[in-house]
Amino acid sequence: MHYCIEALRIATQEFRESHSDRYHTRKSFAKRQLNTQLCFRAKLLAFLTALLGSALFAVSEEQPGSKEKWTAPATEARKKNPVAVNESSLTAGQKVYLKRCVGCHGKTGNGEGPNAADLGIHPAKLSDAVVREETDGELFYKITVGKKPMPNYGTRLSSTDRWNVINYLRTLARR
Repeated sequence: MHYCIEALRIATQEFRESHSDRYHTRKSFAKRQLNTQLCFRAKLLAFLTALLGSALFAVSEEQPGSKEKWTAPATEARKKNPVAVNESSLTAGQKVYLKRCVGCHGKTGNGEGPNAADLGIHPAKLSDAVVREETDGELFYKITVGKKPMPNYGTRLSSTDRWNVINYLRTLARR
């Protein structure tokens, strides 16, 4: 009888050990598989982040401080200002200018507004001779489409407001 109990104990122990090895083998296999999946996901995330960063860099508009001359298309440059220069237009233009433009271009149009230092470039000096020589159509185009960091005002200001601002800009050179 003692021999049977001893044999049963040994058989039970061998059974446990054999199944324990399978359990540990499965457990370590699952760990390796999980680590492989996590490593793959981390690599994928890093790759996608790098790809997105590259795409954003490539699509970004020209860098501030570019020396490229900003010109309006010829058809836009030939547009005539339909708003007559009068006290009403100048007052309306000044009101829009003080609300939307003075932060960067300054009160006198010399590009010394309170926000100018944060732009990384010098805003256009609107009282300068170069700007005075531009046609109303050129100025209208530039105000309408904008150029980074200047926003476009095509949807933010009415056409009349943009023409009024141009009439007001013409007075800055005389100040």
